[in-house]
Order: sequence, then C-alpha cells, then structure tokens
Amino acid sequence: MKALLGKKLGMTQVFIEGDRLVPVTVVELGPCVVTQVKTEKSDGYSAIQIGFQDMPERKANKPQKGHFAKHKLSLKRYLAEIRVDDSTGYKPGAMLTAEIFEAGERADVVGVSKGKGFQGVIKRHGFSGGPASHGSHFHRSGGSIGAAATPSRVTKGTKMAGQMGNKRITSMNLEIVRVDPEQNIVLLKGAIPGAKGSLVMLKESRKSKKE
Repeated sequence: MKALLGKKLGMTQVFIEGDRLVPVTVVELGPCVVTQVKTEKSDGYSAIQIGFQDMPERKANKPQKGHFAKHKLSLKRYLAEIRVDDSTGYKPGAMLTAEIFEAGERADVVGVSKGKGFQGVIKRHGFSGGPASHGSHFHRSGGSIGAAATPSRVTKGTKMAGQMGNKRITSMNLEIVRVDPEQNIVLLKGAIPGAKGSLVMLKESRKSKKE
C-alpha cells in the first residue's frame, strides 16, 4: 500500500493530451518521514507510521517528545499508520516523497469535508418544504418523523436537521494527472474533500476504473 500525507492547496485546470482541458486539485504531498516500523514479530502485523509537517517543541507533550526522541527525529504534527505487506525494508528516519506516485495512476484521497454548521432538512437533505403562503404553519420543518404504536420509536437513519459536513470522506479512483517530485506537487483530476490548506491522505486506489 502506497500512501502519503499532504496538504490541499486548491484547484486549477491544465491541458492534457494537447487540447483537452481538465479541472485538477493541487496537493502538496509530503515529504513524509518514517517515524516507526511495526513488524509481525514485534507487533503481530506489518505497518509503518509516517509523520508530516514539522511541529514546534512547545506544542508537543512528553509522550510525543519521547516517541520522536527514540529515533532522534524532529517533531511532526500529523501521524498516520500505513499497512504494508513487508515492513522490513523501511527504517525510522527514511524520507518518502511524491516520487512513489506516477502520472496515470489511480488514487484514493481521504480528507475531512468542509463544515457547514447546523442546517435544516431543506439544505441538508434537499426536502421540498411546505406551502409558502400565509396561514401555513409548515414551511421549512422536517414534518412527521415517528411511526404509530408500532414500533413506537423513530427509525434509525431518519433524515433530520443536524450538523452538515465536517465528516471524513474518501474520494475514490481519482486519476493522477501530473507529479512534480522536486516541489512535491501532485495534480489530481477532479475535486477532493476539504478546504484549502486542510490535511489529506493520498493512497493507491483499491478499485480499478470500470470501462
């Protein structure tokens, strides 16, 4: 499993295949450092922990400082664990960059969607609402939510007002249009979750495009 942490920079558009204009999302991918290696012998499974973006020492607690000091590494703000088939080829302190991805590959992007606060059912779920004329007391509310004596409760998953956005979202099977290893920049076709500057994880796709 190839995966890296990065930062969403925004969207633009580029020409591909000479004359085809496509929208792309620009992601600053890495560099990430291997902060821990887990093996079948020591932990029961193979994985690596990667860190992204330096963090001031004053913002770290004692367990964090001890974790990085064990391998004499600089403090990192974000950590993620990546399952791999064989972790013996990795060592703490190894640097991972955007070079591990290539243009034309497919990738999944994990991020947290933009939070939009507490919203009603019309904005959140697309309800039509009631009559807008005078005298109607049913304008933008959700309407009836319960059943009768059976089952005498509100069904799980009923669409109601609540917090909108601010959820972990995975955009799957996106095409990598370009990779710039020198600047650690990756261009992904289409949109990805999150606001500008938000943390994202790019990993190789679990699906192949259906022709």
